[in-house]
Amino acid sequence: MSKIEANTIAPSTGTTLTLGESGDTVTLGSGASLSGFGVNTPAFSAYINSNQTLSDNTDTKGNYDTENYDTDSAYDTTNKRFTVPSGKEGKYFFYARGRFFDPSDQSQYVIAIRKNDIEIAKRYIYSGAVATKIFNSINYFSYDISCNVSLSAGDYVEVFVKADDVGGTSITYEGGTVHSEFSGFKIIT
Repeated sequence: MSKIEANTIAPSTGTTLTLGESGDTVTLGSGASLSGFGVNTPAFSAYINSNQTLSDNTDTKGNYDTENYDTDSAYDTTNKRFTVPSGKEGKYFFYARGRFFDPSDQSQYVIAIRKNDIEIAKRYIYSGAVATKIFNSINYFSYDISCNVSLSAGDYVEVFVKADDVGGTSITYEGGTVHSEFSGFKIIT
């Protein structure tokens, strides 16, 4: 086995460098790390710290106010939104989940992801504005949603929720890391 020691390896012509040939396996040595690619950042995860009260049948921004992590300081806990940092444009994956609590007559639950205040993904269950047996027997309802989207620097992404109660009662959107999460990361392309 031969060993090449160098600080930099560059192609002798052009801009393409090939390691190995078809069918070969290229392995990093024990304890070695690879940098420059293969990193899904920026990445963040936030949750709702305390229960949020939703006004009946009103689109409301999810109060994802506490960070689990935020690799690039791109998630704003005050405005509850992720903003793409300069130089980090590209394709992103986002995920959101939440749990609604309403002990009375529900007719609709909605969770949506918005880019620059325009819905890009939406998930809901709707009973036609009337109470139904399924809604009357369920007090808790959990929802999640995910999407992929191309973003430019400065674009922002948020989660909005809505719950409609036939009787006009306010609904609780539950907090805690188990019940709620809004997360996202840049996809390696």
